[in-house]
Formats: sequence, structure tokens, C-alpha cells
Amino acid sequence: MDKNDTTTYSVQLYIYDLSRGMARNLSPIMLGKQLDGIWHSAIVVYGEEFYFGGVGISSCSPGGTMLGSPDTVVELGNTEVTEEIFMDYLSSLGENTYRGDKYRLFEHNCNTFTNELAQFLTGRKIPSYITDLPSEVLSTPFGQILRPILDSIHIAPPGGNIINGRHS
Repeated sequence: MDKNDTTTYSVQLYIYDLSRGMARNLSPIMLGKQLDGIWHSAIVVYGEEFYFGGVGISSCSPGGTMLGSPDTVVELGNTEVTEEIFMDYLSSLGENTYRGDKYRLFEHNCNTFTNELAQFLTGRKIPSYITDLPSEVLSTPFGQILRPILDSIHIAPPGGNIINGRHS
């Protein structure tokens, strides 16, 4: 097959601020440092939005969760990975690494998932200000105090179809 016949697919990162701007205003008071948002991210490819939360890997039409439209869209580039190969990859991730019961707000979350998908599809990581957020929070005294409470939180934006659900 001629290289020019290869089909490519656009890959986007959808970024949502779960705090709806409150982190920007309250973080200096509560944490002693400025946080611009509490980030949830998803990968959009093949006309679908894919994300990870407390119920496992889910998908929806782009912007189709209760979060609505993303605050920011980052063009990550293009991929030659076919949808079939991608769905097989997602299925294998959902069986073990990204089962719902593996979700951890600070260590293994939606942003860990989108970073892994971005690298699989494009070879590029997502912006570090997103992946560094947990360590930014935990580096503060208040973050350490809140950690036991925050560790119990499972974020799973409603409105998507679960690809691989929670396993006991």
C-alpha cells in the first residue's frame, strides 16, 4: 500500500474544570498556591469521547457527558491506528489496568488514562499541568489533611456508555 493511501484520524484532548472556576479563586486560600482548575480530561477520536472514571472506561458523543462542552480542546495530532485496533486496545485496558475498581483520584485517574491513550495514538503526552495536579495538591499541608477524604472520591461523569464496567 502506498504511504499516501494511509488513513489518519484526528486526536483531541478535551479538558474540563470540575471546579467550574472555583479552584482558581479558592486554591490560594486553601492550599497556599494557585491552581487554575481541577482537571478532568478525555480523548476524542473516531467521533467519540473516551474517558475513565469510577465505573471504568466510558464513551459518549464529544461533549456528551453532564459536564457539557470542554473548557479547552487541545489538538494532539493524528493517528494511523484504526478504530478496530483502538477498541481492542481499550478492551484490554478495561479488563485490568482501567477497571472501575482500579480508579484512584490521585494516582490512577482520568488524566492517567488520557495520557496513556494519547501516547498510544500519537506518541505525545498530555500537558503536564494536568498530570501534575495531584502532586501539586498533595504537596500542601491542607492537601495532606484532605487526602483520606479525597481518596474515597470516584469521579465518573454521567452521560456516557460504559465500555468496561466496575468489577468486584
